[in-house]
Amino acid sequence: MSTLDALSVVFDLDGTLVDSEPNYYEAGRLTLAEHGVPDFSWAEHERYVGISTRETITDWRERYGLRASVEELLEVKNGHYLRLARASTRVYPEMRRFVELLAAEGVPMAVASGSSPEAIGAILAGTRLDAHLRTVVSAEEVPRGKPAPDVFLEAARRLGADPADCVVVEDAVPGVAAAHAAGMRCVAIPYVAAQADAPEFAAAALLLRGGQRDFTARAAHEWLTRSARAA
Repeated sequence: MSTLDALSVVFDLDGTLVDSEPNYYEAGRLTLAEHGVPDFSWAEHERYVGISTRETITDWRERYGLRASVEELLEVKNGHYLRLARASTRVYPEMRRFVELLAAEGVPMAVASGSSPEAIGAILAGTRLDAHLRTVVSAEEVPRGKPAPDVFLEAARRLGADPADCVVVEDAVPGVAAAHAAGMRCVAIPYVAAQADAPEFAAAALLLRGGQRDFTARAAHEWLTRSARAA
């Protein structure tokens, strides 16, 4: 019997389970270059970490004065991203171990991501995480992306879980804010180190300020066990 009782765990995908941001950056850089913006930098990309692809592109159109529609830009960027993701996407080793620990105990798990359903499916299949993570929610399936709570609330609904019994694992400010708005506890693992002092991260139930280098599967499992007992 699981020591985690009624807890369910909801994972963000990009920057949390997998280091996909380099692929998202390159897909964005290529897309913008094709539409007359040649110098999109990693620093500029960081402002969009944790924000859905659709919302990112909507902001690009205003910021860079792009003439193409959101749908046209989405198609181009997703095409670039899927090609890159299928070629190479790295799972954080301790995150894979954590998922496997939870799966062995029968803990309900879901993925709730700002990426498209196609991108989520490609990454989970390509990394074999789909063996354990079968409940998936994309921001494209709900009215609002993060920092609104919609993706997390929908994940809880599909798991048949009370939001209060869910723990979110997140790397970005919008996702931590969304978890808080959903009434869920959050394990925050900042992808962008400079954002670790953001007030949204301060509200997390567990903040690993050093990001993935501070995360271990065993320590996270022990924290969840203590949380379950306290609840």
